[in-house]
Amino acid sequence: MPTPQSAIFRQGLRAHEHLEFDLKPGVSVDAVRAAFAQLKDGGIVQSAVAGFSERLWRLLAPATEIPPGLAPLASIHGTAGTMPAQPHDAWLWLADRGPDLNLDAGRQALAALAPVLTLAEDTQGFVYRDGRDLTGFIDGTENPSLEEAPGVALIADGPGAGGSFALVQRWRHNLTRFQALSQEEQERTIGRTKPDSVQLLDLPPTSHVARMVVETAAGELKIWRRSVPWGKASVNGLQFIAFSADPQRFVLMLQRMYGAAPDGLADRMLEFSQPETGALYFVPSTEALLRWVKG
Repeated sequence: MPTPQSAIFRQGLRAHEHLEFDLKPGVSVDAVRAAFAQLKDGGIVQSAVAGFSERLWRLLAPATEIPPGLAPLASIHGTAGTMPAQPHDAWLWLADRGPDLNLDAGRQALAALAPVLTLAEDTQGFVYRDGRDLTGFIDGTENPSLEEAPGVALIADGPGAGGSFALVQRWRHNLTRFQALSQEEQERTIGRTKPDSVQLLDLPPTSHVARMVVETAAGELKIWRRSVPWGKASVNGLQFIAFSADPQRFVLMLQRMYGAAPDGLADRMLEFSQPETGALYFVPSTEALLRWVKG
């Protein structure tokens, strides 16, 4: 299998920045390649995660490197309302030991990409306490182990082998409303205990855990989550990042969350958090990425 972008699985970095871009009208393929070649020469491509929309990846890569299922994220309509989808063309995830290092890398990336891409979103994230969401619950408990993660996240063979699909959403929390609940009610909303993230024995069917578990004939569908909190005292939430070898897993989970699955039930967390953005990107293998960013 080709080599995945290593930062997908890198652990222990507490500062994160997510940049999303739109392709400028009329720019040439050569100009886009030249812009990203500057990131390669500066070492950013090798240390960050770079993802691309269907439109941009089809422009840059041959058909042999277009994975099946690559398409823009679509809005989902269910009993809980409509999930927004705001497709962008490129995503750059910077992660390092501190925000100062991300700032330097981010400014370099913006300067290099400015001729061909317009910045659409810039979200700074961080690790909160011992890996908790701002609600106080441990985040990512359902994640596979680091050893199992490549089998969940990476396309094993065929077009796009070694690459992954990434779902990127910025969720805004209403912490005041959530924290007005008793701890027992918070736990029933999430489906886990707050101190130690033990799944409730009497799991409410509208709890977040219950809605995110998708069982198929082949077993439970898994994704590789790399989410972090974002924001400041006045406004904050979760920058949801997840990788999968199959984008349909995201669709099934989001349908269950929004009440668009056959049972019509919705995730109660939607009463306390709403997505502001939503896009799907293809994250090519390192070899595929470096092939087309040659200057």
